Amino acid sequence: MVVDDHPMWRDAVERDLQDAGFDVVGVAANGSEALARFPACRPHVVVLDLQIPPPNGVECTAEMLRQDPSARVLILSASGEQDDVLEAVKAGATGYLVKSASRGELLDAVRRVANGDTVFTPGLAGLVLGEYRRLSEPATAGPDQPALTERETEVLRMVAKGMSYKQIAERLVLSHRTVQNHVQNTLRKLQMHNRVELTRYAIAQGLDEGDEADAAE
Repeated sequence: MVVDDHPMWRDAVERDLQDAGFDVVGVAANGSEALARFPACRPHVVVLDLQIPPPNGVECTAEMLRQDPSARVLILSASGEQDDVLEAVKAGATGYLVKSASRGELLDAVRRVANGDTVFTPGLAGLVLGEYRRLSEPATAGPDQPALTERETEVLRMVAKGMSYKQIAERLVLSHRTVQNHVQNTLRKLQMHNRVELTRYAIAQGLDEGDEADAAE
């Protein structure tokens, strides 16, 4: 589903997605249209502008995910401002691209978001992680907190850094499916439902820190 109040931009994004083989199940020019059409369209991925007539993109993101937690929201906005990015992520957006992104970057982002990855325009991932960690209350480990294996913790740390499943698999010399299994096991242990919640937990735990020297090698 494509949501943007500029007809030429909305049509171009819809055409690019269709040409790449995606099924565009709906389009909308404002927040009200988007929310009205969302229940019938049931899109797997929503490509959503932030600055749309109300409800705005952040409010739409929160409401869509309340209705269907399995949906993925990719923000495609002219704004790269920290506050806008952070508000979108807090609302549950799985990705954020600025409109200067190329057609190839958009299509790649849609594919990755559909597969459960978090995707950000280069330069925004570190900003989001750092700010989210600053705002997150430290998670306290209680005696009943489920224990993660060393490998699960390692995968979780890489998820927190915004790495894709493919990148994690290559880094750890594992199969893509094995990485997915580790993430699913971690979600089950922590009683979480998706990668967005898992990323928030990892950031709150400070798992996106460290290993910088190793990452630079």
